[in-house]
Amino acid sequence: MDKLYVIKIGGNIIDDEQKLAAFLQSFASIHAPKILVHGGGKLATKLAAQLGIEQQLIDGRRITDAETLKIVTMVYAGFINKNIVAQLQANGCNAIGLCGADGNVIQAHKRQHPFIDYGFVGDVDVINTPLLQSLLAQHINVVLAPITHNKKGLLLNTNADTIAREVAQAMSILYEVHLLYSFEKKGVLLDTNDDNSVIQSINLSYYEELKKEQKIFAGMIPKLDNAFAALKKGVHRVVIGKAEQLEQLVAQTAGTSIINEM
Repeated sequence: MDKLYVIKIGGNIIDDEQKLAAFLQSFASIHAPKILVHGGGKLATKLAAQLGIEQQLIDGRRITDAETLKIVTMVYAGFINKNIVAQLQANGCNAIGLCGADGNVIQAHKRQHPFIDYGFVGDVDVINTPLLQSLLAQHINVVLAPITHNKKGLLLNTNADTIAREVAQAMSILYEVHLLYSFEKKGVLLDTNDDNSVIQSINLSYYEELKKEQKIFAGMIPKLDNAFAALKKGVHRVVIGKAEQLEQLVAQTAGTSIINEM
């Protein structure tokens, strides 16, 4: 099986022009098929404030009302997505930028919750693996924005970490998939104030123990939940680490490796 890298880039890196440029240079140098999933950064929040559209977050997740949906679609699927694609082209890496509606690449449904109305937030149903495989076979790398659709004309704001996991799982039927979550920290930390307290590898039982002892930073829990879920569904390897160390993450010499006990 050929290797495929599915790499999620965190919003904090997108907000920093120099760090993003360096990351994309490293991404372009990976000599294998690759899919980049990006978050949104602070630009959508900044634009919403300028337009006087109040933003509401619950447990770190954005409530997406109709006006906010317009903003995140413009920012995520527009400026950020195309800026990344343009920089990859400048690095000699042919790429195409898509949101979920393009080519029906990510179909989702509006999130249902018994108590909270998340608005136009989507949960993934189907990944169009034949389309992705076709593009990769033509040596076109794919850049995915975290906007999906429900095939009934409705766009939906969808968590980028989850999109990365769903894409990695779906493509694992066709490739040996390596899923990398890259962001501003060196990996999963034992001490959030010490960037060098990286846990080199973590299995499910150790993870449960750390959660019980409240030693895992709350913002890291969704990433780790996605990582373990991906391994259970056939993804070959999952690593969490620093975007500036992308080449080492690919070489397995940095970050936190998530271990499947099965």
